[in-house]
Amino acid sequence: MQPAIYRFEFDEPVSMTDVETTLHLAVLGAEGLFGESSVRMDGAYSIDEPRRVCIVDARNEVGRSICQLFTGYLAKELGPDAFRVRPARQASRAPVPAKQAAA
Repeated sequence: MQPAIYRFEFDEPVSMTDVETTLHLAVLGAEGLFGESSVRMDGAYSIDEPRRVCIVDARNEVGRSICQLFTGYLAKELGPDAFRVRPARQASRAPVPAKQAAA
């Protein structure tokens, strides 16, 4: 399997604030696994609220863990049909480091 950047798309009734909160929870989970420094250096994502899209860079172990945690949390919180996730051909906005985006 080749590492990728993943694109999450959300249906209209889904709160993008809830999506961002869930993503931050996934980042915290990755910090528990890898440490804050590793997540700061290797974790990256971006949220495009108007387009209802989130991009997660999973080209390394930290990013892949963030992506897996995020997907699992979303499915439990919102239901598996409230979003779609697929490898992105090209990110519309470049993912930014996790801590920079959380600030």
